[in-house]
Amino acid sequence: MSSPADPVPTLAASPADHSPEPEQPGPPLTPETLVLDPRASQVLSVFDFDGTLTRHDSFVPFLRFAFGPRTFHQRVLKLALPSLGFLARRVDRDQLKARLISCFLKGVEAAWVQQQAEAFCQRSWSRLMRPAGLQAVAEEIGSGARVTLCSASPALVLQPFARRLDIALIGTELEVVDGVLTGHIVGNNCRCENKVLRLENVYGPLDQYRLRAWGDTRGDHELLAAAQDAHWRHFHPAWRRGQAPR
Repeated sequence: MSSPADPVPTLAASPADHSPEPEQPGPPLTPETLVLDPRASQVLSVFDFDGTLTRHDSFVPFLRFAFGPRTFHQRVLKLALPSLGFLARRVDRDQLKARLISCFLKGVEAAWVQQQAEAFCQRSWSRLMRPAGLQAVAEEIGSGARVTLCSASPALVLQPFARRLDIALIGTELEVVDGVLTGHIVGNNCRCENKVLRLENVYGPLDQYRLRAWGDTRGDHELLAAAQDAHWRHFHPAWRRGQAPR
């Protein structure tokens, strides 16, 4: 990072009355300046999960797996109006997700969800995960980087995947009271600017790291913008890498 400008000496100033000029501020922190920062020796590698390491979304397929096709379709019908509102842009993505979580998980024991998540991970791993993504995670671990998932999907559902990958996990947190899910999210959905905020909450100021990030949707833009090494749809087929983000 470039150093502040040297003070400009004043003419005819004596030792008694000379006061140093105030230091000028350095350049703002950007990926370009952070690359040159010698303090940023530790690499923090951050992977989005759904659509980046996986071939498609995982949360809705998990719900279908956990509740079974009949119950799943019955409850999905209750979300028809909010879904139409989303398509008409009267309901945003976070609101629709909150309705989805409440519809399926309110009053459900957290331990049962954890058991279902373990079974879902074992059952779906080979067809869900992108081989190139798994290789990249392994390479980042092997390089000595600190590696984490950072996903909008519930952390409770992704815990088995993070354990199998042997990396840390940041995800949307679900409220649990006396072992039972309330159907509410704790804090905010972990997407957009909240991904960066959650990372800073766990790892501290990001300018102390060389940040590497992988993402594939609009919800990853802020994360990718904060990274010195940003990878957009890196594991997707070449024809998909130029598509507009969802």
